[in-house]
Amino acid sequence: MVGRSAPNRHPNRKLASRVRAVPGIRAVSTYRREWLVKDLVAGVVLTTLLVPQGMAYAELAGLPAITGLYTTVLCLLGYAVCGPSRILVLGPDSALGPMIAATVLPLVAAGGDPDRAVALASVLALMVAAVMILASVAKLGFISDLISKPTMIGYMNGLALTILIGQLPKLLGFSVDADSLIGECAGFVRSLAGGAAVPSAAAVGIGGTVVVLVLQRFLPKVPAVLVMVVLAIGAAVVFDLGERGVALVGELPEGFPPFTVPDVRPADLPLLLGGALGIALVSLTDTISNASAFAARTGQEVRGNQEMAGVGVANLAAGLFQGFPVSTSGSRTAVAERAGARTQLTGVVGAVLIVLMLVLVPGLFRDLPQPALAAVVITASLSLADLSGSVRLWRQSRTEFLLCGAAFAGVALLGVLPGIAVAVSLSVLNVFRRAWWPYRTVLGRVPDLEGYHDVRSHPQARQLPGLVIYRFDAPLFFANARTFRDEIRRLAGTDPRPTWIVIAAEPMTDVDTTAADILEDLDEALNADGVHLVFAELKDPVRRKIERFELTRTIDARHFFPTVGAAVAAFRRLTGAEWTDGDH
Repeated sequence: MVGRSAPNRHPNRKLASRVRAVPGIRAVSTYRREWLVKDLVAGVVLTTLLVPQGMAYAELAGLPAITGLYTTVLCLLGYAVCGPSRILVLGPDSALGPMIAATVLPLVAAGGDPDRAVALASVLALMVAAVMILASVAKLGFISDLISKPTMIGYMNGLALTILIGQLPKLLGFSVDADSLIGECAGFVRSLAGGAAVPSAAAVGIGGTVVVLVLQRFLPKVPAVLVMVVLAIGAAVVFDLGERGVALVGELPEGFPPFTVPDVRPADLPLLLGGALGIALVSLTDTISNASAFAARTGQEVRGNQEMAGVGVANLAAGLFQGFPVSTSGSRTAVAERAGARTQLTGVVGAVLIVLMLVLVPGLFRDLPQPALAAVVITASLSLADLSGSVRLWRQSRTEFLLCGAAFAGVALLGVLPGIAVAVSLSVLNVFRRAWWPYRTVLGRVPDLEGYHDVRSHPQARQLPGLVIYRFDAPLFFANARTFRDEIRRLAGTDPRPTWIVIAAEPMTDVDTTAADILEDLDEALNADGVHLVFAELKDPVRRKIERFELTRTIDARHFFPTVGAAVAAFRRLTGAEWTDGDH
């Protein structure tokens, strides 16, 4: 009996181990009693921010306000089960709102069908979930590096301006129908000049924006959004703003949505997929950066692939309950942290409180003015912009500032989704540019300094007659091999003519077949003129590639040295050359 039962216990141990590896289960098993009060208090504080922001960001995405609350609840619960971070908070996001609207609204029938918009947004969330989970399984967290910081700054600045211009009409009590940022600007100015602004709405919207900004600036521990929302609701009741032309949120649907598999036309799926990929990339970048920032504060280790899985599950949960795509939120996570959050129980408390509100008091935000929601979105958009970062780029690197400006223009002129494509393309092209036109220089010996140094930085560097030491700071591949060849030819033609050109090859991390063919032709041409190509500090994998490409048929096997110093010593033994003073 023992012999037959022993094998059956092994799969059970494996299953138990996998269950314990689920972040939510692990968090419960290691939970400390002293954390409970702090998590409960932090959950209550967090809820005061989750509700107004959830509704505001839903409307930013072109969806009914209630869907923002559904989304918030489900993504918090989904991430609490599968997310590895102790306190990272997920939810509707101001950066994703315009991307969702840009994807969903063109597919909604003229006149706007809210149910169809919700279904499309839910499918979009499911697609984002699939992308994130597949990326996690394939360990593709590095994809977040496709957007460099300068292009991300430009993208976020453009996004902030897009959100700001789009919300200004709502802030003042009217609407503008336009398909582009320029069209929205023109429509806003025309409507404002035509007297479309509602004075009462403008007072609420502008006043709410000022309240939030002032409190965030001078009293950062006060829940600014909650204070503004309470004041706005109070003003709506006291002054009967609904009768004065101010749009109100109205009664929210009572209860909670059922499990729903969204139904959309197959023809919509390819268009939704493009938006899902862009949203997933921005969400991934946000998640990795926020997780890294808060993990550094709490001493946690960032697990990028698990983070992707957690965000994927959060989107999956939201998409199955009439929600839309979500991401991590640095501002909400900071609120939870300041309130004393210790674990994801904080988010669970927030989700439960929102459900209780929907079931017991759905009319709580009935009198909330729409301009107040616009104020929430506008203040959030201002936090997206990084003007000081743009100024720093201007001072430090004009090239990267131009990249930032191009990404900004891409969002502002082409739209949010094309803007993310522009940002990614510019980042990739900038990497390619650096490899295409790498830094290259001649090295010399500098008195009182060990090693060999750039003659541009050290004009006094000494040279050996007949020897040139050349450094090419990039892998050698099809795009830059001809640049390398032309530089070597130029050096070989200088007067006096060198007999050895030593390549300081430590930065040369790769050689492809195109570069190998060019190297072979170059070496044959140099040898015919009495000049020899010599390599120093070539990495072993690159050396093996050169041997595999059979370049040693032309490049003398004795012309490979472990260090530049060894190559120089060999040349001096061969020629008896002495160092000369540099005058570069």
